[in-house]
Amino acid sequence: MADRSGRARAAEAADSRSSSPPAVRRRGGPGPGPRAEGHCFRRVTLTKPTFCHSCSDFVWGLVGFVCEVCNFMCHEKCLKTLRSVCSCETPSAVRVPVAHCFGPAGQKKRFCCVCRKQTEGHTALRCEDHCDDVDPSAAASKDNPTTTMESGKQFLKVFDGDDAVKRGFFRLVSVYRATNNEELVEAALRAFYLPDDLQGFELHEVGGLQRLRGDDDVLNRNGGLDNRRDGGDAWLLRAKPRDAEVMKVYAGWPRSGAAFVRVSASKVDTAASVLTEVIRQLDRQEEDVSNFSLQEVYMSSKQVQRQTLTPQEKIVDKLHEIRKLSLRQMNQTRFYVVENRKWTVQVDLLIGGLPPLLTREEYVQLIQEQLTTKSHLVSISHMYPSQGAVALQVTCFSEAERIYMLAKDTSVNNKTLTSLVIPEIKHHSLRDLCPLLVFVNPKSGGLKGRDLLYSFRKLLNPHQVFDISNGGPLAGLHTFREVPRFRVLVCGGDGTVGWVLGVLEAVRHKLVCREPPIGIVPLGTGNDLARILRWGPGYGGEDPYHILVSVDEADEVLMDRWTILLDAQDVSEDGKDSGFLEPPKIVQMNNYFGLGIDAELSLDFHLAREDEPDKFTSRFHNKGVYVKVGLQKISYTRSLHKELQLQVDTHNVPLPNIEGLIFLNIPSWGSGADLWGSEVDGRHGKPRIDDGLLEVVGVTGVVHMGQVQSGLRSGIRIAQGNYIRLTLSKPIPVQVDGEPWIQPPGHIIISAAGPKQRAGGAGVDCDSVRYLSADGNVANGAKVRPAQLEKDVWLRSHHRMFQFHLVPFGLVLTKANKCAKTNLNSKYGDYR
Repeated sequence: MADRSGRARAAEAADSRSSSPPAVRRRGGPGPGPRAEGHCFRRVTLTKPTFCHSCSDFVWGLVGFVCEVCNFMCHEKCLKTLRSVCSCETPSAVRVPVAHCFGPAGQKKRFCCVCRKQTEGHTALRCEDHCDDVDPSAAASKDNPTTTMESGKQFLKVFDGDDAVKRGFFRLVSVYRATNNEELVEAALRAFYLPDDLQGFELHEVGGLQRLRGDDDVLNRNGGLDNRRDGGDAWLLRAKPRDAEVMKVYAGWPRSGAAFVRVSASKVDTAASVLTEVIRQLDRQEEDVSNFSLQEVYMSSKQVQRQTLTPQEKIVDKLHEIRKLSLRQMNQTRFYVVENRKWTVQVDLLIGGLPPLLTREEYVQLIQEQLTTKSHLVSISHMYPSQGAVALQVTCFSEAERIYMLAKDTSVNNKTLTSLVIPEIKHHSLRDLCPLLVFVNPKSGGLKGRDLLYSFRKLLNPHQVFDISNGGPLAGLHTFREVPRFRVLVCGGDGTVGWVLGVLEAVRHKLVCREPPIGIVPLGTGNDLARILRWGPGYGGEDPYHILVSVDEADEVLMDRWTILLDAQDVSEDGKDSGFLEPPKIVQMNNYFGLGIDAELSLDFHLAREDEPDKFTSRFHNKGVYVKVGLQKISYTRSLHKELQLQVDTHNVPLPNIEGLIFLNIPSWGSGADLWGSEVDGRHGKPRIDDGLLEVVGVTGVVHMGQVQSGLRSGIRIAQGNYIRLTLSKPIPVQVDGEPWIQPPGHIIISAAGPKQRAGGAGVDCDSVRYLSADGNVANGAKVRPAQLEKDVWLRSHHRMFQFHLVPFGLVLTKANKCAKTNLNSKYGDYR
């Protein structure tokens, strides 16, 4: 038997908080009705400026509604659409018991889900995997109460078990002098977020044998609170003894219907007898009971602890022991029936940041020198030389943890290594399903990228949502390398999309699904690719659930992709090579390639953003900087036609007097402008994203570009072709999909880059159902295709560091309930 008191110490200390929030005065009237999502709201009179915890807006007027259990404050209008679950009910909302994974909150005008104080301007942590209020023990406050004692009120110290008394951790319960004993017990239950029936509990005096009975008055007895100077009596909240228990036992495997079964247990019942009854209710009585075991799972704020019960252990005594130690611990404890299996220790690590294009022997030697690995425990399972990354297979948890931590502090060629734990997908269980791989750039779109990262990790399995700033796209593609069919959702700007496509092109030959369709959540400034694929001009904070619905309903279209060879050489005025400047490089293009004034404006913006990145957190500000640098170049003249030579499909093309030359792959440029124009031209065909042609367009300067942006003019049509050759006689600013630099003199060759890339276009077919609003954003009324995504994909992964658990993998869609936090699926059961 594990040390029960040691496990109870993992529970958060009791916080000192009253039953009503600061700056409110209760009114005699009741709340708006019965409990909603576990809340118990009462109408209160506000005495200072207050914000709604649901919508974060200011509560105008003097009346608000506050939950007596968790201090949740909201408008009256927000009560009708409230999704936040009360802290007393949140443990029951957990579908898969995993530990919290805290990261910087990064929220604007938000509130702590425990103490309900504003987090703006204060250091705050936010779990990246769970919903904001899944586990009330996540970060319990230990501060003194901020409320002042109202007239006629008293404070009582209440402990929830022997362990709390031993450690001196209590909750202060604020009650009126006229409070009867039942109300006092109810207030104590609220203080510990316990949703149980108050008839099953009683109060005991700490240090004495007295028990609070029905005819006692705890507030006006001898030696009571009136005669104390320390602020209140000390009482112990106890559960009344029970001769029988009704317990919930959860299945440790996916099943249809409810996630648990109810089993009655008496004092003589053991874990073996309960296990037999559970197996019968789960319709697996034909199997040998010895192949299963009953497991106790304690979901604390820091970790998830599992303990297998012995067959002879008395269940009722076990429950009494937990309740006596801590009532809050009992509320966070579950019982699971699991299959007895012998797991092979195998941890997969992806090490990035290594020098590219090395041989296997060189990578083995480099890993051995830098990380001092043990050859009998560590081996290289996969290599990605073009990305400078290798996948290690480690057969020892402690060795894997050592390598994981050491790699983060190791640099090779002045480049810090990256290390990621890679989950193992059971792809044989996928059948004909098509999972979703999500990449999120948290640096895009201000704080919206980070919010999307957290939202998708709560909606989906956290292991299918990757932070692209931590190790790049390779980690996700390597994880899905053996999945026969999957889709990709990229949340970021056009540069992020190009990054993902570039890595996909490099490792395509190592994937079973070599051409996964790609959808986009636009978080950048221009978002031209997202515009032409009907994903909208920019993410405006829509419900991520509806984004996933749009991904599920999106059509697949083909899109050209181009390879640009940049060969910098010293080119003389007659066009002949006379020297070598730097090695040639190859880049991939998806949207457009620009030279001259267009690239120069982009370069100035890029440099300004690098100098002060904290200021570039909104599209409005970014576009304002573009306007500013454009005005500075309004009188600029370069005569670009004199500095380069253009060849299209082996034909020399004369250039007009222009300041910028742009090669278009999509009919959207500069945040949605139609640079090519819609006029019918007998010399050129109508451009498409899959026609295998590039459109060559010129602009005469900043004024011309502004007229194109406003729709007054279009660009100067020059040519169409599928093979472009440029000769530069001077250094010229260039940009590829918004990434600018100064290109030295030399040659530039643009050609097709292999097969057309499949992209997910939402609602491209006019005859199909449209999932976009008029401005291109995901509509709230999107049709739901139930059970269309990947509920029963299963994953062997490390939720705690290097500890394997089985976790369902995917999104569940249902017509009955679109709430992102409570999606259920009648076919596959609950996820989270």
